[in-house]
Amino acid sequence: MMYKTIIGLEIHTQLLTKTKAFCKCSADHFENEINKNVCPICSGQPGSLPVLNEEAVDLAIMAGLALNGKINEISKFDRKNYFYPDLPKGYQITQYFYPIVSDAYIKIDGDKIRINRIHMEEDTAKMLHQGDQISTAKESLIDYNRAGIPLIEIVTEPDIKSPSQAREFMEKLRDILRYANISSGDMEKGALRCDANISIIDEETGKSSKRVEIKNINSFKFVEKALEYERERLIEVLKNNENMVQETRGWDATTKSTFSMRTKEEEADYRYFPEPDIPYLVIEKDRIEKVKNRLPELPEQKSKRFVENYDIPEYDADVISSNKEFADFYEECVEIVKDGKFVSNWFIGDILRLMKENEDEVNDLNFKPEHLKDLKDLLDSNKISTKIAKDIFPQVYSEGIMPSIIVKEKGLEQIDDDEELKKMALEILKANPKNVEKYKNGKNNLLGFFVGQVMKQTKGKANPSKVNEIFLDLLK
Repeated sequence: MMYKTIIGLEIHTQLLTKTKAFCKCSADHFENEINKNVCPICSGQPGSLPVLNEEAVDLAIMAGLALNGKINEISKFDRKNYFYPDLPKGYQITQYFYPIVSDAYIKIDGDKIRINRIHMEEDTAKMLHQGDQISTAKESLIDYNRAGIPLIEIVTEPDIKSPSQAREFMEKLRDILRYANISSGDMEKGALRCDANISIIDEETGKSSKRVEIKNINSFKFVEKALEYERERLIEVLKNNENMVQETRGWDATTKSTFSMRTKEEEADYRYFPEPDIPYLVIEKDRIEKVKNRLPELPEQKSKRFVENYDIPEYDADVISSNKEFADFYEECVEIVKDGKFVSNWFIGDILRLMKENEDEVNDLNFKPEHLKDLKDLLDSNKISTKIAKDIFPQVYSEGIMPSIIVKEKGLEQIDDDEELKKMALEILKANPKNVEKYKNGKNNLLGFFVGQVMKQTKGKANPSKVNEIFLDLLK
């Protein structure tokens, strides 16, 4: 049987403002003293009135522009009513009827993933459960520092076809938000959180599962894993014709499985109604233009420019431009080395691999553009082979030592002397008469064997192209 997977995402993103959405309390809630940044407005005291943070509005507009969306001239805040300990007012100020952005999208490998709406809202407080998990906690405490932090919620249409595409969407969204300085996108700090909705359809019978929501997933890896698990669970439920419920589930990273939290609330449960204390938000064209002028070059634009300016493959350009700091560092290196392709080869290969292995960020690197320039000079002047360059690069990367110094200290300069190389080649031929005979009888691929013997004997220091020419001449 074939099953079609249907996935939609609801992503909460913290906006990079200095103060909260509706008051002057600091928006810096991470690792702060608990319940330090709280006032009557964000703690929901009677008689307090919210005042909209204009920078939060500009960042929401910027997100809409960066995601190809339509900025709505008029939007409005509403109250979403529900009782929960981390919501002191008993309602959340959000946008339901008139969001600030509509009709946005992101393209993933040619697929257009539509974003139905981007709306502004405030965050809730943070619950601290005293135990391994909420179900076994004996008591729970509340930190109101997070209450009122400005968020945007990005709601996609159910256009995502697979768990891996959901992960790609999240990663690309995070890249764009970081590029434009709209959000830090730090999932480990809760600045980017995802609720994923999934259902499946049996393509033979047309029978479909109920839609299940997986709540508060906080890593790209878990988004993919949770959806993979839930897809297989729904297929089994559908196969066995079991009773299905529309529910909200959680992801347990320890057991790598989802678990039921509650039946899914319907919109009517929230009793939305217009927020009476905040007037309609009217956004004029001049304001949109001003925000547009603040937008930097985004990843797709940068990738295209890299291909055009530096003549590198699209894949290399996409990988390098996906991270702003990495892309900036690439351009710093190209500026010094004067060879975009040479630099991209090292970035996509050794540099990216070493950064992942060491969990380094660009700012952590000892390695500088001048090191790559020195390495290129050594290669261009045939002082070292590519193998030697690869061998010494980890030391260059980790210790920040110039390649030429390492080469000199270790005596790794390439052997380029014709007579010396010819003498070695003759010894190799003399030691392998059967292979010489096979070569002369047409087994031409043995040339690589002969060259390899010299390279092995010189520990990679022989000039391979020169050794190749010498053997071709001797084996005529």
